Amino acid sequence: MNKSVGMVRKWLLGAGLLGILLVLLANAGQWLVVDAPRPSDTILVLAGETDHRPERALQLLAQGYGRRVLIDVPSEARVFGFNEIQLAQKYVHGLPQASAVSVCPIEGLSTKDESKDAAGCLSRVGSKSVLIVTSDFHTRRALEVFRREVPQYDYSVAASRETTQFGTRWWTHRQWGKTFVDEWLRLIWWNVVDQWH
Repeated sequence: MNKSVGMVRKWLLGAGLLGILLVLLANAGQWLVVDAPRPSDTILVLAGETDHRPERALQLLAQGYGRRVLIDVPSEARVFGFNEIQLAQKYVHGLPQASAVSVCPIEGLSTKDESKDAAGCLSRVGSKSVLIVTSDFHTRRALEVFRREVPQYDYSVAASRETTQFGTRWWTHRQWGKTFVDEWLRLIWWNVVDQWH
C-alpha cells in the first residue's frame, strides 16, 4: 500500500513539473520580445532585415520618438552585385524624411560587434539616448548587448514584427520554432559566454 502511494506521488510530482515546464515553454517566446520605445535623440535600426525594421523606425520618427534615424548597413555586403551601402543610400534619398535619415556603415556581423560599430555613428550625431529598432525576437538580446558593450547611451527598444519569421506562439509554425530555438541559443550564449569576453 505504501509503495503504491509513493508511486502516485512520484507520478503527480512528475506531471506537475511537466505542466510547469510546458507553461514556461509556451511563454518563452513572449519573454524574448521587449517593445518599450521611449523618446530618444536617435532611432537606430539594426542591420539584418531591411523592410519591416526601417518602416517601423520611420513610423516612430513620425510619432515623435526621435529626431533622426540611423540605419546600420554592413559595409562589405553585396546583393546581386550591388553594394548594400549604395542601395541603402538610394533608399534614404527617396524618402520624404531623407534629411532626418542616414546610413551607418558597420563591419561587425554579430550584435556585439555591431554595437561597437554603431557607437561611432551615434557619437558623430551627438546622441545621448538611443531607441533601438530590431526584429521582435531579437529585442531582448539586442538591448542587453548594447547596454553592456556601449553603456554611455540611454537605451530603449522597439519591436519590428515580421510574421513570416516569428510569433510568440512559436510552436504553431515551423519557421517560428526555428527562429525561437536559434534566438534562445544566442541569448544563452551571450549570457553565459560572450558578454564575459
